[in-house]
Amino acid sequence: MESQAVSFRVARDDLANAVAWVARSLPTKVTQPVLRAMLITADDNGLEFTGFDYEVSTRVRIAAEVGEPGRIAVAGKLIAEIVNTLPNKPVELRVEGSKALVSCGSSRFELPLIPLDDYPQIPTLPEVTGTIDPALFAEAVTQVATAAGKDDTLPMLTGVHMEIAGNQVKLAATDRFRLALRTFEWDPVSPDVEAKLLIPAKTLLENARTIDTHVQNRVEIAVGTGEQIGAAGLFGIHTDNRETTTRMLDADFPNIQPLLPKTHTSMATVEIVPLQEAIRRVSLVTERNAQIRMQFNEGELILSAGGMESGHAEERLPCGFTGRDELIIAFNPGYLRDGLSVVHTNRVVFGFTEPSRPAILIPEPEQLPEADADGTFPTPETEFTYLLMPVRLPG
Repeated sequence: MESQAVSFRVARDDLANAVAWVARSLPTKVTQPVLRAMLITADDNGLEFTGFDYEVSTRVRIAAEVGEPGRIAVAGKLIAEIVNTLPNKPVELRVEGSKALVSCGSSRFELPLIPLDDYPQIPTLPEVTGTIDPALFAEAVTQVATAAGKDDTLPMLTGVHMEIAGNQVKLAATDRFRLALRTFEWDPVSPDVEAKLLIPAKTLLENARTIDTHVQNRVEIAVGTGEQIGAAGLFGIHTDNRETTTRMLDADFPNIQPLLPKTHTSMATVEIVPLQEAIRRVSLVTERNAQIRMQFNEGELILSAGGMESGHAEERLPCGFTGRDELIIAFNPGYLRDGLSVVHTNRVVFGFTEPSRPAILIPEPEQLPEADADGTFPTPETEFTYLLMPVRLPG
């Protein structure tokens, strides 16, 4: 690929949004300097900006007045920082020799061009597998990715597991201390499509956070199979003028079904916002985020934390509680807050079996289940479940 005498003029905000989105996925530390590059292609349809680091590819198109068509590459994060600081006036770029000259108002920048000889072949988006409402996609991914692991030595835990069966999609993630599960419906291209995928959670979450949820167009999900040459093992997302691919994780996601309790010995419902505020206050005295204790009684929840050295805090909240006896359980306050932040109802429902076993957090359903003959409560039907391991209490 040879760079050419490119020139164009473009609206500053359009350019800023495009280069910031591509730069976000570019690596900071690389063995090959060329992977820091952002490709800029100018043609009759406007401008295309691309980045690729062998794992994630991003591509975005915007309208522009193109004087000279061609393709160049510049340092991606640098041009994003520059454009972000420019005044809100048209931006012009032209190539002179081995430099790209950027001008906007009274600002002038010279950027060295990056040779394109060693730039890797950018993957093409696989064929579309199905489409989904952008707001639903963003919500589901955000809810689940919060439970994904950050430890790269356990790659199977750093991904979001996506199971597709016709129009049903199930997302799951776990870091061994908590688990999040979300189900929803989408529009598959084929009614009998089936797939099990493991997608890097970080990339998927980045895509969900930057999707414009107010657009009418649906998000297209494209999954590469061995039948599609060059697309095997790729997960692609296309929305409006943006598309991205990521290499899926080659690891086996753990079997999570046995972890999910079918029945509970007690259940509680608490208003989320007051609970979040109380946790924030009480956990100020936890030593290194150790634990926050929750004592559930009929009509009342007592939160407490602290020890001999750090002081003690306690707060009482009204709650609905049904069960055999009072229940005392302890959680990591950070994991508890994460779970509460992705339950999108005014109240959260807790389901408990015993203080040493995982508890579930779910959105409050229209009606809570009645106790069975043996005094246990079946798990309510729900689209979202956050399972949380308790912290062992002393004694």
